[in-house]
Amino acid sequence: MGSRNVRKKITVLGSALIALGAFTVTPVAASAAGHEAAAVKATTVAAPHSCASNVRWCTEVDDSELVFGEGHYVGHDEPSVLYYSDKAGAGNDNTYTVRLPKDPPTQPRQDGSGSTWNFQLHPAFWLGMAMCDDQSAPGPASGNASCAPDSDSNIYNSADPSSPRYIGKHPGSAFMEMQFYPPGWVPWPAGVSCDPTQWCAALNIDSLSLDYNKGLQNNNACLASAGVEYVNFAFLTKDGRATTPADPTNGDRFNLDPAKDFFMKSGDTLKVHLFDTRAGFKVEVNDTTAHRSGSMTASVGNGFAQVKFDPTATSCTTLPSAFHPEYSTSSEATRVPWAAHSYNTAYSDEIGHFEYCAAADPATGVCTQSAGSEALDPDDNGCFNPGDSLLVRIGGCLGNSPTDDDYDGVTYQNTWPGTGSPAVDRATKPTAIVFSSPTFRDGRQFQRVAFETDLPRIEDNDTLANPCDRTTGVNCVNPPPGANFYPFYSTTRLDGSCVWQEGGANIPGTRNTFGGDSQKEFGGLLQLAYPGVGNQPRFVYNDFRQVLDFNPCRASQ
Repeated sequence: MGSRNVRKKITVLGSALIALGAFTVTPVAASAAGHEAAAVKATTVAAPHSCASNVRWCTEVDDSELVFGEGHYVGHDEPSVLYYSDKAGAGNDNTYTVRLPKDPPTQPRQDGSGSTWNFQLHPAFWLGMAMCDDQSAPGPASGNASCAPDSDSNIYNSADPSSPRYIGKHPGSAFMEMQFYPPGWVPWPAGVSCDPTQWCAALNIDSLSLDYNKGLQNNNACLASAGVEYVNFAFLTKDGRATTPADPTNGDRFNLDPAKDFFMKSGDTLKVHLFDTRAGFKVEVNDTTAHRSGSMTASVGNGFAQVKFDPTATSCTTLPSAFHPEYSTSSEATRVPWAAHSYNTAYSDEIGHFEYCAAADPATGVCTQSAGSEALDPDDNGCFNPGDSLLVRIGGCLGNSPTDDDYDGVTYQNTWPGTGSPAVDRATKPTAIVFSSPTFRDGRQFQRVAFETDLPRIEDNDTLANPCDRTTGVNCVNPPPGANFYPFYSTTRLDGSCVWQEGGANIPGTRNTFGGDSQKEFGGLLQLAYPGVGNQPRFVYNDFRQVLDFNPCRASQ
């Protein structure tokens, strides 16, 4: 971000390490009077497929400038549904029903006057769960307790540094996103699609090589090979064995193997089971329409690994590791303490990553020719030409650094199902993603739900004339500035049961719109406490959240 926002952060966050270009490999001492961090510039090299480049599979951190460096904004727009239950299994054993959306019968046009397809609305949607990783934030060098898998003993949420449950003492945490990728456009790993007509899916686990309490970042060798936010990644396969190790330092893990990877068709209904095993956390997807299945286990055998946190080392070491869920239950208390969102068990959509571009420089990925009436913007990067696509021959930008931070792209228009008349929607828009509330442990139901979006986090950027101040909440708004629409969740029926859907208020068969717009549904600002240098907590508005005291859409209703 620009210097204006950096100066603001130094003022309001005190002893937090705000003036850093990035966290460094040595502790930063705070002044006795003002507790302000010294200004230090990192000289590390970004890793290939780095989360610092806003790759689309990365978990949104609490403060991207703090993590990735001054002047660097990373944003992931993620409207979400969260699920709460105080019963054992809610945080580590979930089963969903998911129906993949269909694209409209006609293809999009380069000038934006045609239809909208799924790859334009969301490069991925996902099912989430918190994981253990002792090498990950918040305090891998601070002597924090080891993470006990599948246990609420890992809840450390106090903002009082003297408390034995202070958030800075939280065991190391990662976040799992079971992601689904739409067909039809630029292929992986540069683009979003695995196939011209079929969906694919991957198990992602994101960790953070930072010690918030000491202001320490991992060594330069690890930052160059894995990145500060490192990603274990493996496509689901037909036999459950990774085609290449999921290890965060393996650059080949994002490449497809069509002979082995698991594919699904638009409109298929899936049963998705997320659960722990002795070998590691496992995902099973049963396509009940096509009668085939795929899976992946976060196991040592599939090459999953933690990146050893060793700031003074001159080489990078990965530790073969099976990943396991962090918590037993799911509630407001079961957080990943370095993430922008407050969730454990959750469904989320990844939006805000497509803008039309008629021509792009293949060497830089910068848009060189706008499409239709849209002018070129600074966020028109990460762009592709029409000939790069697998099927739909249009050019566009994914906004890799940053995302669509002026909110004028396809996601923020009336391009979603339920935003027009039924006839227009059928002809020009995809059907909605449909998903059930999860059940757990032999069909138990979640007691409560919440709606949450991280708009405040991504509205803190210099593209906006009046950026969100995440300390005070001033200028943090929903919908975001410049947006003509922001999607929200409603309920309908599928095979006799209540299910969720995403889009506008007018999807045929809708039962409950929860107020009929995003502002009413996602509620007010949520302030969260985060760890800071010298055990000085930071208090930040990263989300809008509304918690319901019941579950209005139980899977069996």
